[in-house]
Amino acid sequence: MKNNIESLVKKITNKDITVGVIGLGYVGLPLAVEFAKKGIKTIGFDTDENKISSLKNKINYIKDIDEQSIIEVIDNQALIPTGDFSLLQQCTGIFICVPTPFTPNKDPEIKFIIQATEDIAKYLQKGQVIILKSTTFPGTTEKYVLPILEKTGLNGGEDFYLAFSPERIDPGNKTWNTGNTPIVIGGINDESTELASLLHGLVVGKIKQVSSPSIAEMEKLLENIFRSVNIALVNELAQLCDRIGINIWEVVDAASTKPFGFMPFYPGPGIGGHCILIDPYYLAWMAREYDFVTKFIQLAAEINEDMPFYVEAMVVKEIAKQPITLKDAKVLLLGVAFKRDVDDLRHSPALKVAEILYNDGINNIEYYDPFIPEIKIKEIEKSSLPELTPELLKKQDIVIITTDHSDFDYEMIAKNSKVVIDSRNACKNVKDRSNIVLLGEGK
Repeated sequence: MKNNIESLVKKITNKDITVGVIGLGYVGLPLAVEFAKKGIKTIGFDTDENKISSLKNKINYIKDIDEQSIIEVIDNQALIPTGDFSLLQQCTGIFICVPTPFTPNKDPEIKFIIQATEDIAKYLQKGQVIILKSTTFPGTTEKYVLPILEKTGLNGGEDFYLAFSPERIDPGNKTWNTGNTPIVIGGINDESTELASLLHGLVVGKIKQVSSPSIAEMEKLLENIFRSVNIALVNELAQLCDRIGINIWEVVDAASTKPFGFMPFYPGPGIGGHCILIDPYYLAWMAREYDFVTKFIQLAAEINEDMPFYVEAMVVKEIAKQPITLKDAKVLLLGVAFKRDVDDLRHSPALKVAEILYNDGINNIEYYDPFIPEIKIKEIEKSSLPELTPELLKKQDIVIITTDHSDFDYEMIAKNSKVVIDSRNACKNVKDRSNIVLLGEGK
């Protein structure tokens, strides 16, 4: 076994390997591109034929990746996109980067992890290193992935190596990316941890090794639940500040002057993206197996999920002040991506706000977002308005800033709108604020 390990270490160190990445989305494609840019032959696997076709035609569908990088790695065949999973048998390292959503009842849905693992098992070879990167609950790697792979008759930690290393992708972040963000790795044994670290080390600078996959799985949940809980705190305080007439944004700004023991978080219309919304429920589901209820964590998640309803109440209140009915009110959503300056719609709170307004009978809803050309609200397909003009704004009864994109002209928006409901404090520098209703302002 020692000789086999030494041979594998040498192959990885010399980059005499092929890397496979299953799932070419927000996590997998940037990782695949990083390996390919280092001159390592990389095969990207996905069941979505549109993604495979786009990449083969050198079309980049993830904004955070440099367009030229896609062109170069496809042109020089450093990255080969495919739906042919039999090519997994050529790979020394295999990364699983598939979605991990939850069910309507908020239970984990790891079917994509299971499917990817079964695909690997069909073509599993001795000496392969498999690394799960999809966010999940503690125990997934050892209780679900490992048994499927060992059904082949090969032994984990001896014939093949298995580890968990959570993704740390922040869409739209211009500073931290796949190549320079430190990562955590926990293998099923020391050899798995070391080999997974060696593979990652080809594209990542700093690695923290932990003693097991479960530690790595739990630390990922901690990262995101930390944010969920603190966002919930300011969301609840924002509602209180509205009641008592205090501006929560000024409160947070003042507290941020403390150089220790405080980290600023801000309220909003809800939370979106993949991890922060979903992770608390993954942990809560797993905790029930141990007769434990994560009360504090679940409460925070519930507070955050209530925020679209709070925004809806603000909208109804402002419509009530005008000589119009709900069904006649014209509402414009500005920004529907889940965060500023990204083309990522996953679990966007703006969609939930729109859905709730539809349920209230407010059917005249339009939106403008230069990053998101099309959305679906209650199965109704809508396209972004082509441009944001003073004439368009003047026709609206309510304008809601649900995502604070940088290129929005907030002075122009405020000047030409009857009422602006600002859920992001995007209009903080607008001079005339007489028609602006700010979430948590305390008016």
